[in-house]
Formats: sequence, structure tokens, C-alpha cells
Amino acid sequence: MNIFKKLILFGMLFLVCLIPHDSFVQAKDSKKKTVKKTTGETQTVSRIKVTYIELGHGKCIPCKMMQPIVKEIEEEYKGQVKVIDCDVYTEEGSFYAEKYRIRVIPTQVFLDENGKEYFRHEGFFPKEELIEVLKEKGVK
Repeated sequence: MNIFKKLILFGMLFLVCLIPHDSFVQAKDSKKKTVKKTTGETQTVSRIKVTYIELGHGKCIPCKMMQPIVKEIEEEYKGQVKVIDCDVYTEEGSFYAEKYRIRVIPTQVFLDENGKEYFRHEGFFPKEELIEVLKEKGVK
């Protein structure tokens, strides 16, 4: 990596550190659902219990190792877990990298149903351990 790319990367990481911690993503669009019971009552049911943000890059080996796990989590916990998979070297991904002040890739950020970060992991995250983090918020 040449010095120019290193300076840009360092600058991006420095800017990430300046963003306030209390600005989190909220999954309001898919968070609640109204259900009508057969008795005529209506009840609001929370569907999305966790937002899982995977921050990485397509050429990073540990990030590549996370991709099958990310896809499995998205499929197995559909309706309970909202998965956001971002490449930090794209425009959308760099936004999340700055917002969550990532220091290394891959980084996994977990938000509760209110959009508050409750867990973060840096590096490769085995599926079994990731599932335990989801279960903390009632994901089954």
C-alpha cells in the first residue's frame, strides 16, 4: 500500500473517531407489525429484535470468511434480525464505518430493537458465538 493510500485510510479512521456515539441506526421501517387476533383485538408485535451490521471488505480474508455466516444469519433469522452487510470501501459502507467508528475489519455491530448498540466484535466471529449474542435479545 503506498503512502497516499495509507494517509487517506488514516484520515478516514481519524474522522470516524470524531463522530458522536449516540447517533445510531434505527430500524423503524420494519420494527413493528400490527396483528389482528380472531377475538377482534389488535396487538402490536415487535418483529425485528436485533440489527446486525457487518463491516468489512471483499478482499480481506477474515471478511470473506464471514460472508457465508452473514448469509446464513440473514436466512435463518429472517423477521427477527435485520442484517446490514457493508463494504467499508464503498460510499454506503464508508458511512457506516465512520458512524460506528470502526478500527479494524471485519467488525460486527449489534443494535437492539431501539437502535442502541449492545455488542461489538472485531475480527472473525464464529457463527456459534454470534448466535449467542443474538439470543441475548430474545432471538430464537
